[in-house]
Amino acid sequence: MEQSTVKVKIQKFGNFLSSMVLPNIGAFIAWGLITALFIPTGFFPNESLAKLVGPMVSYLLPLLIGYTGGKLVHDQRGGVVGAIATMGVIVGAPDTPMFLGAMVMGPLGAYLMKKFDKLIEGKVRAGFEMLVNNFSAGILGGILAILAFLGVGPAVDWFTNLLVQGVDWLVGAGLLPLTSILIEPAKILFLNNAINHGVLSPIGLEQVQHAGKSVLFLLEANPGPGLGVLLAFMLFGKGTAKQSAPGAAIIHFLGGIHEIYFPYVLMKPMLFFSVILGGMSGVFTLVMLGGGLVSPASPGSIIAIAAVTPPEGMAYVANFAAVIVAAVVSFIVSAIVLKSSKNQDENIEEATKKMQEMKGKKSSVAGQITSGSEGKLPEEVNKIVFACDAGMGSSAMGASLLRKKVKEAGLDVFVTNTSISNLPNDAQVVITQEELTPRAKSKLPNVYHISVDNFLSSPEYDKLIGSLQNGITEEQDELVETAETEAVGTEPQGDHDDDLLLEENIFMGMEFATKEEAIRFAGEALVKAGYVEESYVDAMMEREEITSTYMGNNVAIPHGTEDAKKAVIKSGFSVIQVPNGVEFNGEKAKLIFAIAGKDGTHLEILSSIAVICSEQENVDKMVQAKTAKELKDILNSN
Repeated sequence: MEQSTVKVKIQKFGNFLSSMVLPNIGAFIAWGLITALFIPTGFFPNESLAKLVGPMVSYLLPLLIGYTGGKLVHDQRGGVVGAIATMGVIVGAPDTPMFLGAMVMGPLGAYLMKKFDKLIEGKVRAGFEMLVNNFSAGILGGILAILAFLGVGPAVDWFTNLLVQGVDWLVGAGLLPLTSILIEPAKILFLNNAINHGVLSPIGLEQVQHAGKSVLFLLEANPGPGLGVLLAFMLFGKGTAKQSAPGAAIIHFLGGIHEIYFPYVLMKPMLFFSVILGGMSGVFTLVMLGGGLVSPASPGSIIAIAAVTPPEGMAYVANFAAVIVAAVVSFIVSAIVLKSSKNQDENIEEATKKMQEMKGKKSSVAGQITSGSEGKLPEEVNKIVFACDAGMGSSAMGASLLRKKVKEAGLDVFVTNTSISNLPNDAQVVITQEELTPRAKSKLPNVYHISVDNFLSSPEYDKLIGSLQNGITEEQDELVETAETEAVGTEPQGDHDDDLLLEENIFMGMEFATKEEAIRFAGEALVKAGYVEESYVDAMMEREEITSTYMGNNVAIPHGTEDAKKAVIKSGFSVIQVPNGVEFNGEKAKLIFAIAGKDGTHLEILSSIAVICSEQENVDKMVQAKTAKELKDILNSN
């Protein structure tokens, strides 16, 4: 258990590092192409255009990393403070591109801003929120920039130079190929992209400033080792592994998606020797022939490698030779492993599942080499369960939409919703948001799980309906109607829909700087309306930290955690119209439905909201509505 926890922490840290760089790869490529084309030794030397190279690598790229790192920690507000703090390390060490400094100051600035915002949450007088928000960000950012200029910048400069000297020593001593012993297994097991973009790329970019290229960009990105494995499976593999290898090879070599070959290696663990020896051979070739790139090759495609190879000297010959040598060595070793293997059963689906479990996430390309499911959809499905943390908001809306589709398709399937902690043992299909799927799987590991990015407009619904229709032999509309009634939950008692959503709890034309500010406002509206106790507002903030309550189609539905149900006095809603939108984890929410649910009495109106909001046209009408009555009339039009 302890070992698993350590692995998860390393995994999260590695993913965080690479997440600061990956969204900005386009900017790195742009800089690399400008460098390759217009510097004095480029394809088309141009003194004027070459002036772009210095400012881009010194200012643009570090600032993008710092902003992205800050945004990962504390949304837009954290990104701004992170960028300000990053400027301090940039100016504090002008001779070194501050990529590592940006990776430190961006998240640090955002983290401190997040802590400050939490400290003053609910303590700022109405009308002063924007003033406090702007000045606190400016003051904190300014202080961090000064501290970074005076101390962090020089320290990171020293550390970066130390790392570069270490790499130079490895090259000089002929030991750089040994890095493949760590890199190749690590990227397959759980650190794909993390080593490349989190560690090698920042050091490599520093080398580019002095040498014009860096071999570090090809230590992990070389497609040769993976190509050798896939070619061996094409010739000597068996079953579905042999059949899927040609397609995987094309995706890997031309598309640059390396993780597509990982399951093949995991299927035959001896193939780790193939990729390690292939990687070592490729690095040795690069060092011997003087290869390298001017910027990261992402994705690790032969096309991307060619695009950022410098034109001078033997760079093209060296880089292509490294890919070919790595592929040949990997192929030979893989062929020996496959030919000598006594195991005739090559289960690529099991290997893909194993890879996903180790990485803690679903593979984006798993569907290319497997049937795409992590279990078998039962031949006869009678019960589908939507699950979220509390079971009162997002899952209820998703269940409402699918229930409508099930009824329209004439299927005899019971669709309901619940919290993950209360998942019933007789569930056959469980649908959850992507972030919550691992929790649902740990609760019911043997059922068919579906992950969706949002509950309002997921294409997975129609795929599931299509699969269910293919297995239905007779329709029983009467039972479907019964299931629909039961799935709604307890019939409303004591509350009427008119009491759940009052015009006085619909707020028009609002503006918010952050989602936290918007959620707190929505929660306070529930408190003032007598729906919930004050503690429920904090539970809404806590729920948002578990996973975003953004539903898609510019709609968010913040609500409390499962434990907060005891703070609900009676069911009710507050609706906030935000015409300019407020950011929810990278998405713009323009309609916010704050939910308080008790004894299922809110589910009927929530179902209506889900159906209305599943059409973007209806959401746009409500965003453009001028009065609370007009907005409520649109909601009631279903």
